[in-house]
Amino acid sequence: MNDFLQVYGLHAAGEILDRNPSTVKELLLQRGRTDRRINSLREKAAQNNVSCRELERRELDGLASGKHQGVIAVISDAAPAPSLDERGLLGLLAEKGTEAFLLILDSITDPHNLGACLRSAAAAGVDAVVIPADKSVKVNATVRKIASGAAETVPVVTVTNLARFLDRLKQAGIWVAGAAEDAPTAIFDQDLAGPVALVLGSEGKGIRRLVREKCDYLIAIPTGGSLSSLNVSVAAGICLFEVVRQRRAQA
Repeated sequence: MNDFLQVYGLHAAGEILDRNPSTVKELLLQRGRTDRRINSLREKAAQNNVSCRELERRELDGLASGKHQGVIAVISDAAPAPSLDERGLLGLLAEKGTEAFLLILDSITDPHNLGACLRSAAAAGVDAVVIPADKSVKVNATVRKIASGAAETVPVVTVTNLARFLDRLKQAGIWVAGAAEDAPTAIFDQDLAGPVALVLGSEGKGIRRLVREKCDYLIAIPTGGSLSSLNVSVAAGICLFEVVRQRRAQA
């Protein structure tokens, strides 16, 4: 299976069968499973002429690097997650106007964090997630599993120079808000209802200096108790849905 990617988990496999079934080479299912969710995947596979093969649980365990829930979708390595290039993204944002909404992740190297961020981004309705070409994990099988189908729906844009890309966003009328622990303004006090790109960095190091300097403003998530920082995927969820809350309040 060196030439193929594995998407594992009930929801992720179902999502790719719904949205891009032509990329699925084979569906591997746990032998003896006949519950409703597995049978639903069998039906989707049959409708799209995707072959199913049953394996013992231990065989699936040996193939997957995480919890597979009894299903692995084997997809072509030539069928990456949905993506846009910089020009395509800027064109999309121009069409969205005041509703433009981006999540930018600087130097996120943990696939579990990227997957969780993609899932929150999909739920919040972002137009795309932007990552730098260097010092960042790419969308792989683990990311797709953690994203629970979001990696099949949210475009991921990889940019060569993140700081320069932020300049282009600002020229296009997008406000750039960077999340930082030492920011002077709490996220709940900042107007985020307009066209906005949220920038979050890795836990511990945060946003890189050059990227931080390009932000229009910096915002912080107020914390109490003994914790001074949050996992990036948790922080992303809070920031994304604060944008959603503010936009709904102004609607």
